[in-house]
Amino acid sequence: MRKENPNKFFSEEEKERLIKAIQDAERRTSGEIRVHLAHHSKQDPMEEAKAVFEKLGMTQTAERNGILFFLSLKDHRFVVLGDEGIHEKVGQDFWESIREEMIRHFKEERFIEGLVAGIQKAGDQLTRHFPRQSTDRDEHSNDLSHS
Repeated sequence: MRKENPNKFFSEEEKERLIKAIQDAERRTSGEIRVHLAHHSKQDPMEEAKAVFEKLGMTQTAERNGILFFLSLKDHRFVVLGDEGIHEKVGQDFWESIREEMIRHFKEERFIEGLVAGIQKAGDQLTRHFPRQSTDRDEHSNDLSHS
């Protein structure tokens, strides 16, 4: 059984795998992807994800194309949140398809596989709509954040 402590939920090897998935996705796009682990949501997880999105500076990307994967560990809930630039390109059905893919893995306690699958799908759409340009730079850390 995994610990609900955000700092200990994933092993170092699993964290490295997630960071590599983020780097691989971002290598092809100007978009930014972050993963945030919370012990417990003090409010509705969507509202907390929006607050974390803002706190991490995800609304400040040049093309408003950031995506946050927010997991509330104790509550067993998660949110995939895209900024307005990517959301207007892909629509709500896309976010639901990522959630469904992740849920299939999460039900089997395959959390890394679910997150990597979600990151890859997000990266594919970011690449399609926001391909990397020679002037692009990584605007945010690829490390996991915690609260």
